[in-house]
Amino acid sequence: MRFIAPAREAVDPAVFARLPLSYWSEFAALLGAQEWPSVADLDALRDKVQNETKDTLPHFVAQSPQLLGDGLHYEARIAERGIVATRERNWHDLLNALIWLRYPALKSALNARQVAEIALIGAKQRTRAQYALTHFDEGGAIVQLRDPALLELWDAHDWHGLFWRERAVWRDGSIAVHVFGHALLEHALNPNALFVGKALVVAMRDPANDSLADIAAAIRAGDLLNDPQELRPLPLSGIPGWHADNEREAFYADTPCFRPLREGRRYPPLGYSARIGPS
Repeated sequence: MRFIAPAREAVDPAVFARLPLSYWSEFAALLGAQEWPSVADLDALRDKVQNETKDTLPHFVAQSPQLLGDGLHYEARIAERGIVATRERNWHDLLNALIWLRYPALKSALNARQVAEIALIGAKQRTRAQYALTHFDEGGAIVQLRDPALLELWDAHDWHGLFWRERAVWRDGSIAVHVFGHALLEHALNPNALFVGKALVVAMRDPANDSLADIAAAIRAGDLLNDPQELRPLPLSGIPGWHADNEREAFYADTPCFRPLREGRRYPPLGYSARIGPS
């Protein structure tokens, strides 16, 4: 069933103080205000961010029949015209804009790959890489992991072990989680939502200096996100502090987001991702 976001006036303001939306507090005025920000407001913020960071961002332009009349594919319009067609008064597109504002290099890398794939096979077909890129764009999370041994629990879908027995590592900086997918953030508008992200797992080297720029470069180069099977399911509701009920041990046994490992499912070793960037 397709998720339908609540009306703006129906959103409980408390969700913006909870993870993962609380990580986006710099945009609190856009998220929590009674009135929708206009697409022009978003584009003005784009100019401010670009001037401060020197990153190149596309413009946000209100989607209209006139804009779509150029006949371009959504991704091609970003690449060729520097325009993100953005629906007014729409949570999905507002959150997509915020991802662009915070992670422009990652979004640009995804766009470049999508356009390259479209050039290969046309706009009416989709490659395995396109599915991976889209899954990550919509529901993705980046997880930086200090201890590769945790993958054994994760890959076995031992959710009790990963989130309960190893509870401390989620709090002491051994794991860093960056929610990237705008559809995932949209689901967070529902205070009762059980979140499951599609995680791209990489090795944490120096947390003080770790940058996501290496990941963006690897995606752009085609070293990552060539198949949806690269992405591990991550029930974000299991992370300590991300759901009110996960202080109960039984939460990890009786909650439907914690699914068993499907027969035959295998995940890539951390070494595949860990080679990103300088050692």
